[in-house]
Amino acid sequence: MLTYILRRLLYMIPVMFIISILVFLTIQLPPGDPITKMIENQRLQQGRVFSEKDIEMMQARFGYGDPLPVQYTKWIGNIVLRGDFGYSFYKREEAGKVIADLMPLTIAISLGSFIFTWIVALPIGVLSAVRQYSIADYVFTFIGFIGLAIPNFLLALILLVLGLTTFHTSFTGLFSSAEIQQAPWSLAKVWDLLKHAWVPMVVIGTGGTAGLIRIMRANLLDELHKPYVETARAKGLSEMRLLVKYPLRHAMNPFVSGFAYLLPYLVAGEAIVAIVMNLPTEGPTLLNSLLNLDVYLGGGILLLISFMTLISTLLSDILLAWLDPRIRYGN
Repeated sequence: MLTYILRRLLYMIPVMFIISILVFLTIQLPPGDPITKMIENQRLQQGRVFSEKDIEMMQARFGYGDPLPVQYTKWIGNIVLRGDFGYSFYKREEAGKVIADLMPLTIAISLGSFIFTWIVALPIGVLSAVRQYSIADYVFTFIGFIGLAIPNFLLALILLVLGLTTFHTSFTGLFSSAEIQQAPWSLAKVWDLLKHAWVPMVVIGTGGTAGLIRIMRANLLDELHKPYVETARAKGLSEMRLLVKYPLRHAMNPFVSGFAYLLPYLVAGEAIVAIVMNLPTEGPTLLNSLLNLDVYLGGGILLLISFMTLISTLLSDILLAWLDPRIRYGN
């Protein structure tokens, strides 16, 4: 098992290298550069005009006069060796600080949505398979289709309207006020976060929950109709022990493999929901950085999301190898 994990970790190094090149090329695709964008904004908003010499000095300071391979080497080298993600022209501060301030809340919301997804999807999927064609199966199937059909941002809008019209409260944000959000972390601040975080967690996790319910139901139904289940039942095993020991464990393989894409899906889905619900997370910041040609900030966020994708894939591989030893022996 240890050899299998080490091999997977080694595979991540060249993959991350290729991803970093693709991220760098992606943030270089829009025409212009952030310095030109910043100068144009200052000219329109403040009437400030820079000379050609000032522009050339700023471009040389941030390396925009260098060839792309040189720019990439400096960019990735600073990140890997110094933890320096560059300067955010959009936020007017270090990009690493912006990412560090927003990443904890982004991870908390994404992991909370993931836990909600698994806690809800696993038992409902099992119940739907065991009680096939029952009233509960039909009800959960209908709810699952509704969850798949409704986009997360539309569900967020519906909850915002219901909150204001029915409950006379706002579901926007993660804290009761700006003062609490900017205050140092304490038990009171954590409690305030928990009181507000459950709404975006449910909204973001709904689409993944509905999909995993269908996957779990289909996988378990396929296992329950295999001959080994009838053989185990004929030997006198109780239904609960039979279900947990054999078919459920085998049906978990495709379910667990979905972990590889579920965490990145939650982070990506969080972006639009965060804009709708005014959440202080990475999603709106990433969008604004790309719109404002803030390449260092946007590239840093994309790189971290890609790294999270690789980590979730690694965890998925480890869980699959633990559930089914044939996987690690075959690789």
